[in-house]
Amino acid sequence: MRLFRGRGKRPAVPVDFLIVGLGNPGSRYAGTRHNIGFEVASELLRRWELPKPRKAFGALVTEGRTEPGGPRVAVLLPQTYMNESGLAAGPARGQYGVPLENVVAIHDEIDLPFGEIQTRTGGGLAGHNGLKSLKAHLGGPDFTRVRIGVGRPDSTDPEIVSRHVLSRFDEPAADVRALIERAADETERLIRSRTASPAG
Repeated sequence: MRLFRGRGKRPAVPVDFLIVGLGNPGSRYAGTRHNIGFEVASELLRRWELPKPRKAFGALVTEGRTEPGGPRVAVLLPQTYMNESGLAAGPARGQYGVPLENVVAIHDEIDLPFGEIQTRTGGGLAGHNGLKSLKAHLGGPDFTRVRIGVGRPDSTDPEIVSRHVLSRFDEPAADVRALIERAADETERLIRSRTASPAG
């Protein structure tokens, strides 16, 4: 059975997990709180020794195994800007044939203090525009999230909150690097736990 129609592009090989690092493209946003999803996804690319990402789905994407004999993964870095991340993730999910709960979005979370990491499947979107776009284009909210605490400013003013997430970290570089590595650890733990679970 042919799973995918490619419109002239090679069909994607099905994968077990689609990892979506959320962020904004371009050097202007590199190193900002809002881009920590990109940073963690890039760390996973390095750990898993995946091929250099190529352009597809309005994103940078690559596939491979987490380790020899391990699950197949695709890692996606949408180049659509945060608010339209679903425009890349939705078609990618369709091409790769991934169950919704095995789409793993890695993203910044202002409702968690800096350094805290939580994982969950489904739940609210907490006003995060990247997650809203994923929900709209993935077909529902029941994808998995790796929520990375970046702290909240002492204000509820939307402009101040926006400046906060689009700013670079005030915390020491070593602490930010440690957070990225721990979030990558948590993503790997999540995948291992899902892979080890009996089917059905």
